[in-house]
Amino acid sequence: MNKCPIRYYPTTFGTTQTTPMVQTIFTVLTILLLATPVGAQNVDVWLGTAKTGIYHSTLDVANGKLSEPTLVSEISGAGFLAMHPNGRILYSTNRENGGGVTAFSIIDKSPNKSARLEQLQSIATGDGGAACVAVDKLGKVLMSAQYGGGSTSTYQLKPNGDLLALAANIEHGKGSGVNAKRQATAHPHWVGTSPDNQFLLVPDLGTDQVFQYQLNTETGDISLKSKIPVPPGSGPRHMKFHPSGEYAFVLNELTLTISVFRYDQTNGTFQEIQNIETLPLELKDRHLNSAAEIRVHPSGKFVYSSNRGHDSISVFKFSSDNNKLELVERESVRGAWPRNFNIDPSGKWLLAAGRHSNTLAVFEIDQDSGELTYARQIVNVPAPICVLFQNE
Repeated sequence: MNKCPIRYYPTTFGTTQTTPMVQTIFTVLTILLLATPVGAQNVDVWLGTAKTGIYHSTLDVANGKLSEPTLVSEISGAGFLAMHPNGRILYSTNRENGGGVTAFSIIDKSPNKSARLEQLQSIATGDGGAACVAVDKLGKVLMSAQYGGGSTSTYQLKPNGDLLALAANIEHGKGSGVNAKRQATAHPHWVGTSPDNQFLLVPDLGTDQVFQYQLNTETGDISLKSKIPVPPGSGPRHMKFHPSGEYAFVLNELTLTISVFRYDQTNGTFQEIQNIETLPLELKDRHLNSAAEIRVHPSGKFVYSSNRGHDSISVFKFSSDNNKLELVERESVRGAWPRNFNIDPSGKWLLAAGRHSNTLAVFEIDQDSGELTYARQIVNVPAPICVLFQNE
């Protein structure tokens, strides 16, 4: 693959944080410290699939070696996964009883053994199958986005992380209609919270907007605050925040672009500052291409996105000089149709899932340039479409 030379700009960010933000960070760090084994060399890798259920593997962070994935749940429709901040409860989408979400207790989380799951509660979304699930940063609310139904749902959680009840289900309405085949109706595709845990964000591919809801973590209720627009016909799919909490990156599926926003934590507003291609026009026209996943490196220095059809990861450096993305390279995923990928918590390894090739490939991340080097590690998983390490 062609490499794009790029100058390295050290990244430093000075962030003035609100009191709620500081409190949220302190609470989350406390939960993670309690849930993470001290000195663990292997980290858990949870894999949602389009076919057989949920798989578990471990990644050796010293050498990038993956253990052979093991099937730990045969629940139908476990395409997307989420983790409670306590590290002991796993959530998945499901296709049972018209579509819902399911909670699992992680029984055995020994670093050198395959974990076991015990199925707990399942709750219907109220609007069909879910495309995505996530948990707020305090572990009080689960949320889901229904692509087909065109809605967002929230669920109250018990103190231990088990599901309690459906709290809200809100329809998004009509699509933008710019792309007649894909945008006739609303299609929420991802759901997550702002860094301060005050808002629930839902990129909607059908409306060309990111729905911003005020989140009540005590009741699970949500109320619409604003609709953040992206360029018409973009088809926003997934969204991630910079570790500083000051920037958000929205991946647009239909145009294969990334919209960069500055996030004002004081008043909860978003200002678009850049729109950049993940693939140039000449490459977009050669394949049936679409953008799928976006991730931000734990250091905040790099951003990665996947290109289905071209079957690659686009690597960007986030410059502290102008707070914009600059292309570093595009790297083959050594597989087909990378619907999902993830970066391990150490920031050393990237795992790319090939849905059509039934593969999970490992890449080492250069900590100075962000470039990817294939680690010659591939394991087989049937139709992987979600790679999860921890609460996101």
